[in-house]
Amino acid sequence: MKEVQIIQTSKLENEKWQTKDPLVLENEAAVSNVKPSVTIDPATEYQKWMGFGGAFTEAAAYTLAQVSDANRAEAIHAYFDKTGGLAYNLGRTHIHSCDFALENYTYVDEHDESLASFSIEREHKYVIPFIQDAVKKAGHDLTMLSSPWSPPAWMKTNGEMNNGGQLKAEHRQTWANYFVKYIDEMENAGIPIWGVSVQNEPAAVQTWDSCIYSAEEERDFVKNYLGPTLHNQGLAEKNIVIWDHNRDLIVERATTVLEDPEAAQYVWGTGNHWYVSEEFENLSKVHEAFPDKHLLFTEGCIEEGVHLGEWHTGERYARNIIGDMNNWLEGFIDWNLVLNEHGGPNHVGNYCDAPIIADTKNDQLHYNSTYYYIGHFSKFIAPGAKRIDVASSADQVSIAAFKNLTDEVVVVILNETENDQDLVLNVAGEQGEMAVPKRSITTCVIN
Repeated sequence: MKEVQIIQTSKLENEKWQTKDPLVLENEAAVSNVKPSVTIDPATEYQKWMGFGGAFTEAAAYTLAQVSDANRAEAIHAYFDKTGGLAYNLGRTHIHSCDFALENYTYVDEHDESLASFSIEREHKYVIPFIQDAVKKAGHDLTMLSSPWSPPAWMKTNGEMNNGGQLKAEHRQTWANYFVKYIDEMENAGIPIWGVSVQNEPAAVQTWDSCIYSAEEERDFVKNYLGPTLHNQGLAEKNIVIWDHNRDLIVERATTVLEDPEAAQYVWGTGNHWYVSEEFENLSKVHEAFPDKHLLFTEGCIEEGVHLGEWHTGERYARNIIGDMNNWLEGFIDWNLVLNEHGGPNHVGNYCDAPIIADTKNDQLHYNSTYYYIGHFSKFIAPGAKRIDVASSADQVSIAAFKNLTDEVVVVILNETENDQDLVLNVAGEQGEMAVPKRSITTCVIN
């Protein structure tokens, strides 16, 4: 017999991470098979899991500088502590400004093609101290992805950082050198950079920092500039992520870049966002076409301001995490770790939600349902875990299962419906009946 630890968050009971009575798994013959079944096969393994994390934007770091030291420390504990928090081990930074910065800014003087003026001094005010404190709380360096939203205005065809535009051909090498300068300066500040994406959302003209790359332009920039430059500058171990945009066009973008062996040799994998599309199967199409490459969720959030107390926001996170996990995703990086009471600051008013909202006027932290829903995965599925096989006839629920390096099995069950679901959980030939309430998420841990 095996004993299953049950942790549940339920809208109807208003429960968060509640430990329920354990479920005892017995021989199959001892349990009725009338109810829908969920069968977990720990012997059938798929991708290795990297972990969970969020973005250290200037907006997040600035917001935490506007609350008390106690609340700032609490938010960092809530994300990065291994037992009391979400056990985050991944992170993302923006290479100079993004929309969730206080303004447009770069690291060089205007038209300094030599990059002699390059300095990340601005990041030492808010962002770097935030990362350093997160690392202290986590007890280890974070796996850090760094992404540009736009080259400096003078490198672009439209002469501004906002509203799209493209990288000028004559500045491709200068821009590749800029990546090297950023990595070197961050690492000099004690923050290792795991990798970079070529461009955040390269198919979107935004009113904020943005830059357009066609698939062919991204391929050729990686092949002829970014990849060789990182290698030539002793940074061959830095990973390059392409696309860094929505699932709807991920197959086309990955195909164009990765079918070119000269470009593909430099590419670790493909990044996806969740806006526009929940075509999770597109990740499997990329994996099947390029099984030696990787898939990483690099950004997602709830748009249009703050949604305090809403439940569907947490469900959206869980649905997307499970959908991507079951289609070969290897890690999940949320967008802003913290935002203020307006869902900012954002220099063009593109306000959004975050799992933790800091009310800077009243010095309070608010934890959204998204925070608790992410925790149902991140607190239990450890880095290095392998996804394992799930066969389910319970069509009302969504399920993902992983096996940690300790052989502990973790099963996450999401019920977004208005119907309670009773099911039979079968793990390696032993099973038991369990209840999955409506509008709930349940984590099962089997040692």
